[in-house]
Amino acid sequence: MPAPVSGPRTLYDKVWDDHVVHVQEDGLTLLYIDRHLVHEVTSPQAFEGLRNAGRPVRRTDCTLATVDHNIPTAPRKAFTKTEDYTVEPDSKAQCLALEENVKEFGLTYFGMKDRRQGIVHVIGPEQGFTLPGITCVCGDSHTSTHGAFGSLAFGIGTSEVEHVLATQTLPQKKSKNMRITVEGTLLEGVTSKDVILHIIGVIGTAGGTGCVIEYAGSVFRAFSMEARMSVCNMSIEAGARAGMVAPDEITFAYLKDRPLAPKGEAWNVAEAYWRTLKSDEGAVFDKEVRINAADIVPTVTWGTSPQDVAPITGSVPDPAIISDPVKRKSVERSLQYMGLAPNTPMTDVKIDKVFIGSCTNSRIEDLRSAAKIVLAAGSNAKVASHVRALVVPGSGIIKEQAEAEGLDVVFKRTGFDWREAGCSMCVGLNPDKVAPQERCVSTSNRNFEGRQGPGGRTHLASPAMAAAAALYGHLTDVRKLLGKKVGQTIPVIKELQASTFWTDPVLAPPEPQQQTGDAIYTTSILKLPPSVTPSISKFAVLKGIAARIDIENVDTDTIIPGENFGCGSSREHAPWSLDDFGIRCVIAPSFAEIFRANMLQNGMLAIALPRDVCRSLGEDAETGEDLEVDLEKNEIRRPGGKPPVLFSIDLFQRHCLLNGLDYIGLTLQKLDAIEVFEQRRSTIWPWLDGFGYKGVKIPISSKTKVDEKLEW
Repeated sequence: MPAPVSGPRTLYDKVWDDHVVHVQEDGLTLLYIDRHLVHEVTSPQAFEGLRNAGRPVRRTDCTLATVDHNIPTAPRKAFTKTEDYTVEPDSKAQCLALEENVKEFGLTYFGMKDRRQGIVHVIGPEQGFTLPGITCVCGDSHTSTHGAFGSLAFGIGTSEVEHVLATQTLPQKKSKNMRITVEGTLLEGVTSKDVILHIIGVIGTAGGTGCVIEYAGSVFRAFSMEARMSVCNMSIEAGARAGMVAPDEITFAYLKDRPLAPKGEAWNVAEAYWRTLKSDEGAVFDKEVRINAADIVPTVTWGTSPQDVAPITGSVPDPAIISDPVKRKSVERSLQYMGLAPNTPMTDVKIDKVFIGSCTNSRIEDLRSAAKIVLAAGSNAKVASHVRALVVPGSGIIKEQAEAEGLDVVFKRTGFDWREAGCSMCVGLNPDKVAPQERCVSTSNRNFEGRQGPGGRTHLASPAMAAAAALYGHLTDVRKLLGKKVGQTIPVIKELQASTFWTDPVLAPPEPQQQTGDAIYTTSILKLPPSVTPSISKFAVLKGIAARIDIENVDTDTIIPGENFGCGSSREHAPWSLDDFGIRCVIAPSFAEIFRANMLQNGMLAIALPRDVCRSLGEDAETGEDLEVDLEKNEIRRPGGKPPVLFSIDLFQRHCLLNGLDYIGLTLQKLDAIEVFEQRRSTIWPWLDGFGYKGVKIPISSKTKVDEKLEW
């Protein structure tokens, strides 16, 4: 652990500095990871990689697994076993694979029979697994949620999931510092979801690229932890690596006595450290954005990117008045997909479905917010006859609390469908989907084409706005229901203490079990990518026909070249798909950081060049002649005798690509440094060891066989 850096530091600087294991001359840093969350979608290939290489999970005490993305949210009263409850083949295979993997590798697991099961980014904070000052990763881009506690939390791809499981570290390049300050008093009806949608509308989905955002100002300081989590959750939609809020009294009150939070004297020591986690006076930020709270009104999205936002009092944009041809084309494409006419008032948009849930808005505060709108509508209020509305709690414990508070009764008698915990309609990986051309108001975080189901149309909104839309059958200004009518008495929700529901015993992770027989994860459904082998394909010179597509903010569900390529999901399936098509290089003006990392992990090259250069290369591509990418010379050779285009790439990543080096094997050469870090970590921050328990052994030591020598 290097000596602290002198001078004023940001919150991000402090957490980063506290987790440095080793730094190379080029700045590549081996960063220690305190907490690792695992789910069924991005983990099967990672565990298979460990199995093939004979590697254990290094810190079972720092890893927590659950199922959330693929599982049905239908009633579970008759649940007996996963294979009967989860019927879709891909989903069943992934869920069964995780069940087998947690047993074999000895991990704590909240399965569907466990009342603590839920969305990874809900159960981590709920259990006190998430703590201030930690580093936290998960094979899911919305890991940024945990930054609300003053932690450095970010999404990773499957290859990196394997890397953390094997080494409890990740090689990282430090991001830039960005601060977004919102000062003032929010208007009536404006929630944290409206604030983050407004921010993304201001800075765009690439506005935070290359940065970690710290949210500051009176608005964020006044927010509850649930509200802060909603904001940090969508930092990835602004292009940022992570989002953070400095911990304070609100943070400490939320964490106090949670099952996995420190207790007794350990709490006192931890809290003293946590109080140092704030940006110093005079700390320098690379980017600053300031927003007046009074400028924010209830907000919804109209298009197919989270930056496509409008106030509920506004209208659908008119592409005819957009001068930039690429932006105009993107807006035209979005409107065509969404089935919207230019200049349509937002409140005239009729809907078919409403989804209240997801890792953005499925906590008890979110459910209360929606229920209060339903109650304000009166005892005779009903979900519009043509609308199907779902309410999906973020965890089994939240579901129990909501039912104890009577929220389920409020929803069910009004016509909402009350579901079991899971990701549900946020992502089209389970039975809860939006049908083609159906329009859904969703409290989730993404409105990409097909995100909630092929052909489905998504409008992002707050839980309160979603509830209002469900009742009226169209996008609605929630403030219509907030003004108290003369003589009207709105029932008050009896809010219970969350601690009432923390009744499960805290148990140590199970002992790893020997694998027996043929496991479900060896099926063709979970075909292994090249990344699980000890090395990757070398990249030297690539020659071939290039494809040009002029689209901005290309999300990973679309998987086609364009500006801000790879925004969205952390799922490594995006580069795997490209590789399957024989595409090993993508050239674009900018890339989402998780996607770029996933490309490199799979021996693929992502080249960022100015927009005008990309357009020029696109013109070359349209001739049908070959382009040639030479990584050894860092140049792109063009047809017709045109001069080559030079590009730059990180030297270490270039070295690994040219030599096809395995990142895990390289990291294990630093095992001595990792062990020294862990010893000091246990002395300074003992509450981070043992998953809240004592006496848990670390399953790897310097005596463990390490892969053959590779050049670091």
